[in-house]
Amino acid sequence: MRVQRTLGGAVEFAGRGLHSGEHVNVRVLPAAEDTGVEFVRTDVPDALPIPAHIRYYSQKDRRSRLERGGHGVDTIEHLLAVCTGLQVDNLRVEMSGSEMPGLDGSAKTLVDLFGQAGIVEQRAPVKGFRLEEPLFVRDGPATLVALPAERPGLTVQYIASFSDPDVQGGSYHIEVTPEAFAREIAPARTFCLASEVEALRSAGLGKGATRENTVVLGDPQTVLRMPGEPVRHKLLDLLGDLHLLGAELSAHLIATRSGHKTNADLVRRLFDLMEAQETGGVIRRETGLDVREVMRMLPHRYPFLLIDRVVEIDGFQRAVGLKNVSINEPFFSGHFPERPLMPGVLQLEAMAQLAGVLLLRKLEHTGKLAVLWAIDKVKLRAPVEPGDQLRIEVETLRMKGETAQVRGQGTVGGKLVCEALLTFTMVEP
Repeated sequence: MRVQRTLGGAVEFAGRGLHSGEHVNVRVLPAAEDTGVEFVRTDVPDALPIPAHIRYYSQKDRRSRLERGGHGVDTIEHLLAVCTGLQVDNLRVEMSGSEMPGLDGSAKTLVDLFGQAGIVEQRAPVKGFRLEEPLFVRDGPATLVALPAERPGLTVQYIASFSDPDVQGGSYHIEVTPEAFAREIAPARTFCLASEVEALRSAGLGKGATRENTVVLGDPQTVLRMPGEPVRHKLLDLLGDLHLLGAELSAHLIATRSGHKTNADLVRRLFDLMEAQETGGVIRRETGLDVREVMRMLPHRYPFLLIDRVVEIDGFQRAVGLKNVSINEPFFSGHFPERPLMPGVLQLEAMAQLAGVLLLRKLEHTGKLAVLWAIDKVKLRAPVEPGDQLRIEVETLRMKGETAQVRGQGTVGGKLVCEALLTFTMVEP
């Protein structure tokens, strides 16, 4: 097992975002052991650092986005791919705007800058995760399969095909090492189909795209930098999204037409599996609460207490809880007799109860009730059925006086089933 690594000095660059066209200045600084990669918006007063972790992933078209405290950073996958490929673990990334500069559309410039700064070893061992059982995710025609590796290390294969019959697909396979990444993957530029250009512009995307930083497939004027450049770039994006696991992965991945959404879905599955292995499926007693402790904090009782245990609490910022969904739940008798489904409003109620546990830990809120005031951006993505375990995660976005806003999401088996923004006010009981 290798030790953690960071940069030997600061790196600075600037440019326009590929999608926003916004000019952004970036400083990449060394960071201490166990920091991970953190993004800081210097244009936002008192902005919280945004860790490069799947917990902070926010779904966006054609790019990876991280969000915390109501602010986000976009198109960070190329920089994170360099961290994965060159084995750099701890960095502070300061950005003067929301989108990472596109530079030449690839990660080559970043590889060169990291090389100039130097990569230095630290003392602590890197956290690793070796996959021991197959996993897969599917989103329409896109699939991503993770298999146990024959030996330690990460190998990836991408199989591409395109909706335009005039654009040839292909596949590429690589064992990921710093040398192979820098040579075979980093120089590959981002791309789009010629048939997509007008739709992307209409959607407000690609404002910073040029012929120099974006390969337009199906355009006779396009000249590829290297054979199979689009397929290699898809591997670049995948390696960037894999960094959100928070551990060095040892596995063999086979991706077919996958994109950022599928990549993130797999990372969530991997993270849940890694957590289960680390804890043996047992509650983390030092940061969790059993149901008796939950009942001391919440006034809810049968049949409306929808949190069985709290697995993890991080101050007033974040909490993870579990709801074991049994066929004996009283609502199943009427919702629906022939197809029992947990109502979406009760999924949101479970989310709100966990948020109440988190918010009521603050001393000045002791003895109060966290009353739900507003619900926004609700999405119910998949059914929750008897026998499922609903894993709920909530994060405080802002807290001021007697009000607070919390972002929550629920997953079953690593698949996102519900999400929402919840606003609370603290009242006397």
